[in-house]
This record gives sequence, C-alpha cells and structure tokens, in this order.
Amino acid sequence: MASEQVWVVAACFNEEAVITRFIERVLALPEVDRLLLVDDGSSDATVAVIRACQQSHADQSVTLLELTRNFGKEAAMLAGLDHANGRCAAAVLIDSDLQHPPERIPAMVQAWRNGAEVVTAVRDDRDAEGLVKVATASWFYRVFNRLVDSIQLQEGAGDFRLLSAQVVEAVTQLREATRFSKGLMPWTGYRSEEIAYSRVARVGGSTSWSSLKLWRYALDGIFSFTVKPLKVWGVIGVLISFLSFIYAALIVLRTLVFGVDLPGYASLIVAVLFLGGIQLIGIGVLGEYIGRIYIDVKRRPHYFVRAVHQSSELLR
Repeated sequence: MASEQVWVVAACFNEEAVITRFIERVLALPEVDRLLLVDDGSSDATVAVIRACQQSHADQSVTLLELTRNFGKEAAMLAGLDHANGRCAAAVLIDSDLQHPPERIPAMVQAWRNGAEVVTAVRDDRDAEGLVKVATASWFYRVFNRLVDSIQLQEGAGDFRLLSAQVVEAVTQLREATRFSKGLMPWTGYRSEEIAYSRVARVGGSTSWSSLKLWRYALDGIFSFTVKPLKVWGVIGVLISFLSFIYAALIVLRTLVFGVDLPGYASLIVAVLFLGGIQLIGIGVLGEYIGRIYIDVKRRPHYFVRAVHQSSELLR
C-alpha cells in the first residue's frame, strides 16, 4: 500500500555527472519503494539523464518533478514534500550529489520503525571540507544556538533526514517565504533520533553554494527564528546614551575646574563616524526583517511545476 511506502526525495540542480549513480545506489536499497527527484531548473542535461534512467525502471519506482525554473533548494525540497505528503509513510530527504551516502538510509528506516518520528543524519567528521568552511559553520551554530531559545541546532546536522508521514504533513504546513529547513524540522517538536555518517567529497559536478549564498542562508536561519538582533539595538542605544551622559558630565566638570578649552576636531569626527556606523548597522538589521516581511506578505507560490514524469509514461 502507498501508505506504507518509504520514499526518497532529492532536489537536483545541474547534477548530470552524478545523477545516474545516485539513482542506481538509491534503488538498490530494498527499503526504498520510490525515488522522487525534483529538478530545480537545471541548465544542463539533468532532466534528459533522469528521463533516460526512467526507461530502465519502468516499474514506476522513479518520479521526476520538473520545476519551471531555479527556485532554490528550499523550494525544491518543499515541492518534493508536497508531492509525497499523503502518499507515503516516511520520506527521506537527501542530496543528489552523493555527499550524503544512500547506504545510511536502511539504518534511518530501522530507527523510524523502532519509533522515531524524525531520524537526523549527523556528520561524524568534516574531512572533505576546508578549514575555513568548517570554522565558519561552527561559528554559525554557536551564534544561532545562543540567539535562538525555541530550538537548538546540532553541529553537523543538515538536510539528510527521514520524516514520518505526520512530520511531512506538519512541515508542509509551514509556508513562510524565507525557509530554513534545518530549523523548521526540529521546531515541529517531533521525537528525533540521530545516526552518524561520513560526508565525502563530490564525485562529479560542482556545488552551486557560493560563500555569499551560504552567508545569506545563515542570515535567513537567524532572522527566521529570533528577534534578538532587533532587541540588541535598544540595549546598544541605552549604553551609548549612558556613556554620552558620563562624557558630558566630565566635560562640565573639567570646564568648571580648568576653564574652557578648544574642542578637538579629531575626537569630534571619530564620534560622528562611530555613531553613524552604529545607526547604519541598526538600520541594516531592521531592513533584513522588513525585507522578509515584504516578501512574505506577497504570498507568492514557492514554486511552479512544469511537469510530473512517471516511468510508466515512457511505455506508452
């Protein structure tokens, strides 16, 4: 029955070099009933390669959701979960670049059958990544967990997760425009179990995540789950006002004791530039929140699907 099936959901973007190996490794697992691939507007031959693979899996075990353009990984994952919602008992989210080993899926399924509602794969090392990326990722997790009270992110936990049908339904109800799935899934509060895996280097193709995109994604995570960056500027304002009051008192006292002296140009410029910088940073933080409100209130769909390709279509 479809309600008892385990689906694997993977977003694809320009993965023609690895997608065939990914499909073969996933479908070789007896625990997997269906593989759902979401093409996020690839500009290479990813769709053609997937369609060719469907010819050799005419049992309808491979489904392709072709989006109209590149909407981003978060939107592609949501499209996959929307399609899987109500059709399976559990869905495994995995990257299609083979940095998430499909061979860990059986252990995830077993943990789910033992009662876990969410099974999160956590990296046990970061040998395949550079030192700078490791350091910045570690910094992000520390900052996020310090700022956010509602949830805590575990370092090394990403999008490689198994979600029960109940969790899939819950996650698809969260429709905010700026999505941060690493936080949304633990925010739902369902019981989670963790398993370890070793992340490997890409076997083909290149990543689409530049340093700027990772920075923006980190900001999305922080601004989506806490308003402390807004509140801190009230504290900074009070602190600066207090220091200004102390400095003014010192000037009055010095004038009464030593008389009036010539104000310093350098100190005046430093004070103006410092306060101006503080104000611009505060406006920038406020702008991040307002920008997300602006995007959210338009309530645009997260994605559009050009076509849904089933293996059986190739047999007609």
